[in-house]
Amino acid sequence: MSDELIYLDNHATTPCDRRVVDAMLPLLLETYGNPHSTSHVAGNAAADAVADAMDSLAANLGATAGELIATSGATESTNLALLGHCLHPRNRKRHIVTAITEHPAVLDPIESLRREGFAVTVLNVDANGQIDPEQFADTLTDDTAIVSLMLANNEIGSLHPLANLVDIAHRRGIPVHTDATQAVGRVEIDLGQLEVDLLSCSAHKFYGPKGAGLLYVRRQGRLARIKPQLFGGGQQRRLRPGTMNPAGIVGMATALQLCVDNMPSETLQIRQLRQRMFTGLNQRIPGLQLNGPPLDSDLRLVSNLNLMFPGVEGEAIMLASPQLAVSSGSACSSVDATASHVLLGIGRSEQEARSSLRIGFGRFNTLAQIDQATAMLADAYDQMRRLG
Repeated sequence: MSDELIYLDNHATTPCDRRVVDAMLPLLLETYGNPHSTSHVAGNAAADAVADAMDSLAANLGATAGELIATSGATESTNLALLGHCLHPRNRKRHIVTAITEHPAVLDPIESLRREGFAVTVLNVDANGQIDPEQFADTLTDDTAIVSLMLANNEIGSLHPLANLVDIAHRRGIPVHTDATQAVGRVEIDLGQLEVDLLSCSAHKFYGPKGAGLLYVRRQGRLARIKPQLFGGGQQRRLRPGTMNPAGIVGMATALQLCVDNMPSETLQIRQLRQRMFTGLNQRIPGLQLNGPPLDSDLRLVSNLNLMFPGVEGEAIMLASPQLAVSSGSACSSVDATASHVLLGIGRSEQEARSSLRIGFGRFNTLAQIDQATAMLADAYDQMRRLG
């Protein structure tokens, strides 16, 4: 990748921290045994590395290692959570509740379940991406099998006050799954307090490797049971069979530990970078509008900035600033030319949604980069307005 590129798409993926790579390399070059081949030293060494990493992940999430399942990422985790619970032989309920702003990794498996005969309620949100607790409570029925609501939105950075919604669901005996892909590593998570039953995440969203993720399955007073979706081998209590990935799991644990250790300082640094860009663009672009919660709100990720550029499509701005990596929506739906369903969901028109860009700030961004990127975006906007 060119050194000249300014990378501000940290909600799509983050660069793997070199300290994470350093932790992974011994598992690829030296401790390369199969962690399930425990009849010899090589396998035992790999198994010990995996066990230590799972213990570290659990400690940093407020869970126990026995509640974690290593996966290839949040999409697999979410499919296992939703399909695994709803299709479990003991589940007789046939209603699912989710929200209009969820990621396709949640909406698509739920759509698959709809085709299997499940009823689905998709909740609307307000302009800040928030769910009305009363509307949520009214939606739940005696036939509701599961609720799936994200902890942090991948496009507008909205943070759901999930604990209250979980409490409402639990009072009805309904388990809750959360897609925490954008939240893990960015905000403090204590599963003992959050009390969700299932949680999905991906390492590459918090400076870890791609191809590594987690599914948390609560075991204390559990409401969710999981039916395996893969078969072949008895690994991970038969819930997710197949050889575990020691290097990826160690990398994921190292990445999360770095995030937890540095969260206070990085949160402050990233917040300052975001405010600097927002102030600079406001000075250059009349009518610029913020999508999602206010920047000073506790209900928004500090790494997220989503802006509507009046009269110019976001794609055109990106084409006019090729040395800048930003996004016009979710990376996982960028192959689809339709306007962002998240922005439509918070009340933007199709034209306003198409005129928006998502900017994701991260650990490795500098003040100089932000000033350059601000100028690039403003210049590109001016250029497109002149051509338009």
